[in-house]
Amino acid sequence: MTRIPAVRFLDRATPPHIFTLIVLTGLGALSMNVFLPSLPAMAEHFGADYRLMQLSVALYLAVNAVLQIVVGPISDRYGRRPVLLWGVAIFLVATIGCILAPSVEIFLAFRMLQAVIVVGLVLGRAVVRDMYPADQAASQIGYVTMGMAVVPMIGPAIGGVLDETLGWQANFWMLAALGALVLTLTWRDLGETAARGAGTFAEQFAEYPELFRSRRFWGYCMAASLASGAFFAYLGGAPYVGSEVFGLSAAQLGLYFGTAALGYFFGNWITGRFSVRVGINSMILWGTILSTAGLVLSLVLFLMGFKTAFVFFGSMTFVGVGNGMVLPNATSGMLSVRPHLAGTASGLGGAITIGGGAVLSAVAGTLLTGDSGAYPLILIMLATSVLSVFAILYTIRRERQVVG
Repeated sequence: MTRIPAVRFLDRATPPHIFTLIVLTGLGALSMNVFLPSLPAMAEHFGADYRLMQLSVALYLAVNAVLQIVVGPISDRYGRRPVLLWGVAIFLVATIGCILAPSVEIFLAFRMLQAVIVVGLVLGRAVVRDMYPADQAASQIGYVTMGMAVVPMIGPAIGGVLDETLGWQANFWMLAALGALVLTLTWRDLGETAARGAGTFAEQFAEYPELFRSRRFWGYCMAASLASGAFFAYLGGAPYVGSEVFGLSAAQLGLYFGTAALGYFFGNWITGRFSVRVGINSMILWGTILSTAGLVLSLVLFLMGFKTAFVFFGSMTFVGVGNGMVLPNATSGMLSVRPHLAGTASGLGGAITIGGGAVLSAVAGTLLTGDSGAYPLILIMLATSVLSVFAILYTIRRERQVVG
């Protein structure tokens, strides 16, 4: 749309308020990590090995990635509103199932079903693109994804308090209560923003090659995947670096670990304030350059002998800010290449980003052994950041040549 539609809060005859999209996104982020401090208690409750309980994270992410591919096309065909309502409703049922599960196997099955809440992230971005042109969409997506930065910082702390005072089930009762509130809010506020697709799914899938053939789509995808890949590598390797290389306690590691999330929050704020004025391509370029510069600074200081936790984690703030600038703008770019396939583009792009990030996270965890210190992690992150710069430069060049 070129004309921005009017929005009236709690009026489903109009597009949704930004607050509704923020809570839809935040609920998915909260369900991912709020119960992590409870894993030992949950393993004891089910009489299961701790490593088996950790599958509640890996399986959730795996289903999350698959659903991102499926949810977009379904919403392009049937509309954003019904898919979001059904997704939140299924999440609510799955959360209650986690609480009442009599065995670890049934718990894990319901936990995988909980991943359906990814509809909030995928379609929240698609709804924004339905409502706004590309530059303004990037600005709004930046505000929407702020919840993805704030929640990981406070979620585990809330979960730990609930676990100690009320037991591990309290985390899931909280998610159930929030799910019910979000379902009500979505029902009342979220009006349809996409025209329903015509024809069969086969006819709809026949249109997808035009998206897949777009070099700009893949350019934005690669810029987002490589930039976020540095952050995912950090998630996979920083706990080892903090505890084994720098000897940080769990409390100290938690404090240092938040630097990247804080940077991401600030990067989202920059996106919200300046994307309309600067343009999405320039924001992505400067975000990738900032991430790369921070990692170059970290590497240079390490080579000079300043091998401290403050230097390592402090440089991650630049990576966080860069990601906060890159991801909302790259997402808007992906969704803008073929606006009538915005849902599909959002899902596919998200799946590629998470899949690539998961691989880099595993690689970082594998390489960080022996006496290598933090160097392997810094070099992996630096390599992906440099490649993200080339990806957006290619995309800018392609856009100048031809639109398509």
